[in-house]
Amino acid sequence: MHTLRSFKVYHGGTNLFFGLGNTEEFSKSISGKKILVVTGRKSALISGALPDIEKLLKERDVELDVVSGIKPNPEISDVEKIVEAYDNHDGLLAIGGGSVIDTTKIARLVLACGGEVKEYLTGERVCTQLHKIPLHAVNLTHGTGTEIDRFAVATDPSTTIKYGVSAGYPTTALDNAKYLVTLPNEQTIFTALDAFAHNYEGATARITGPYITLLAGEAISKIINYLPEALNEPNNIEVRYWLLYASMLGGIVEDNSECHIGHAVEHVLSGYNPKLPHGAGLAILYREMLPLMYSAEPEGASEALKGLDPGLRPRREDAERAREAYINFLEKIGYDEALSTYGFGKDDVRSIVDLTFKQKYYRDWINISPVKLTPEELEEILLRLL
Repeated sequence: MHTLRSFKVYHGGTNLFFGLGNTEEFSKSISGKKILVVTGRKSALISGALPDIEKLLKERDVELDVVSGIKPNPEISDVEKIVEAYDNHDGLLAIGGGSVIDTTKIARLVLACGGEVKEYLTGERVCTQLHKIPLHAVNLTHGTGTEIDRFAVATDPSTTIKYGVSAGYPTTALDNAKYLVTLPNEQTIFTALDAFAHNYEGATARITGPYITLLAGEAISKIINYLPEALNEPNNIEVRYWLLYASMLGGIVEDNSECHIGHAVEHVLSGYNPKLPHGAGLAILYREMLPLMYSAEPEGASEALKGLDPGLRPRREDAERAREAYINFLEKIGYDEALSTYGFGKDDVRSIVDLTFKQKYYRDWINISPVKLTPEELEEILLRLL
């Protein structure tokens, strides 16, 4: 086993504690006498994170109230549940994956500056008073990087639009790999491939640069090396440590470069059908999207994918080789889902295409993409992925 060091990362205003022995140090960063804890359905308890932190905080006479049951692909109602529960508390503590942390970030906007959730999702209202509400995050997946970036996502079910918003950074965050060994294999795949996409899209965005491609190449190499091992040895702490590290790098990459067409289309898909896990949607889309991004930005793409295939060159003609390497990797980890696995059919494709191109939110995201698709081209891609 390599030395699995504990260390700190400061990025964007977040003090992040990374490693295996840093839960107690993280807990000391939480001040106040009454904290509102936000969790999903089971992971905070099953992972051991909530009991550990609860014990440490109670030793300091910190009172905890818990809001649980935040959904994957969270909706406005999940955010409102947190806002309603926050009464005379001294801060927020999100313990979960991307959905839990994202939802808590958006709730902090409303709590700090008032207004309605949707006003922040649509950009009608902004908040410059986030310092009023400390937000601490304990990350329980190796996927989103939201514990160290400024973004958050939630869906308006009345329109099926899944919004991404710049919601501000957590005050402090914890990445402790020991809490990830209980992550089921399915979620291990989905979250790791989400991190893969953050890094790859960051490296191929029109605003990318050498700092981004350096981080993205390191992160994707770790995912390629360690994801198969995580599926064979779920309790292997070293494997979880490096996947978590790759995900954290992906948060920094996304924060400095941003995602683009892959995430834009996937957000339409999982907003339209919340049963589709975000990482699954990306994994499926990338069978067609990865080579398109490669062809449009071969220098950044080849640098990011050096761990997938060291022989890839910064040339457009290597795009098909990159696709084959990606598909071979999916086969290696046993992932073979299609859009039809989640109930999508030909009749849904036109609605998805229309949503993608009609909403300003999606157009803005696609504008930083190196790939420019027509509605007809996107329709053909989606039909091939059914």
